[in-house]
Amino acid sequence: MTWFVMRDLTRANATHPAWKELTEAGFRVFTPLVWKVRRRGNHQERYQAPAIHDLLFVESTRADLDPEVARRATLQYRFVRGGVRGEAMTVADKEMDRFIRATTSTDDPKYYMPSELTPSMIGKRVLIVGGPLDGMTGHLLSVRGMRTRRLIVELPGMLTSAVEVSPDYIRFV
Repeated sequence: MTWFVMRDLTRANATHPAWKELTEAGFRVFTPLVWKVRRRGNHQERYQAPAIHDLLFVESTRADLDPEVARRATLQYRFVRGGVRGEAMTVADKEMDRFIRATTSTDDPKYYMPSELTPSMIGKRVLIVGGPLDGMTGHLLSVRGMRTRRLIVELPGMLTSAVEVSPDYIRFV
């Protein structure tokens, strides 16, 4: 079993995006979700939507996933640039589990593309002791004027998340 990085070419407002269909088909799927607000008549409602619409991660074998990709014209593998032709992009189990654990530990994770984080935003190295992120190490997000402490959790070269951490759990390394 490997975590494959996939593209979903459906529209952002599609009623059956690939991540929902693959979940219903029995695959373990992760897509970074954020809270959004939409207006329905006279009231507003909160709902969760993908942070990056066309990005999803699927844990499977290539043999099991290929028929699903062939069946859905809007589902594609993401391929490694500069690598072997047809080499699908994958994420190591340990990195993916760490990323999922961190992003699901908070209600409001912030997501960044690798190009959005500058060296000046990467703060001190820390170890989290206690709480839902116990044992994680990383760097604090350092943004001027930000009052909350956020730990940077990264999927190298793809996506970075900053999750809120209670100051009581932070130990500087």
